[in-house]
Amino acid sequence: QVQLVESGGGLVLPGGSLRLSCAASGRTLSNTFMAWFRQGSGKERELVAYISTTTTTTYYAGSVKGRSTISRDDAKNTMYLDMRNLKPEDTAVYYCSAGLNVPKIIITSPRAYDFWGQGTQVTVSS
Repeated sequence: QVQLVESGGGLVLPGGSLRLSCAASGRTLSNTFMAWFRQGSGKERELVAYISTTTTTTYYAGSVKGRSTISRDDAKNTMYLDMRNLKPEDTAVYYCSAGLNVPKIIITSPRAYDFWGQGTQVTVSS
């Protein structure tokens, strides 16, 4: 079992930056596929970015590509999402997720992931 706790959300001005953190307990993250999802009000949960177990593979949704960086520190059992040049459309609850065996065919789907955090609200507004 893995427990995930997100932090770092908040209210930020358009054009601002945030670092989201996901701290894991109960299991080492070193062999776990990790991802960030987000869910805006009235919208479906969507993949923001994922990072492989070896950190050699990362993926970003087109909406955040070039503005975000996903990383992990397995020594700290923590994953991060650095977001820059934030836009109002980035407003959402951001969720950390972990998968033990993520099928590539559904890698962008929430159902591919086994464990979830409670989410952290990010609001981009002036």
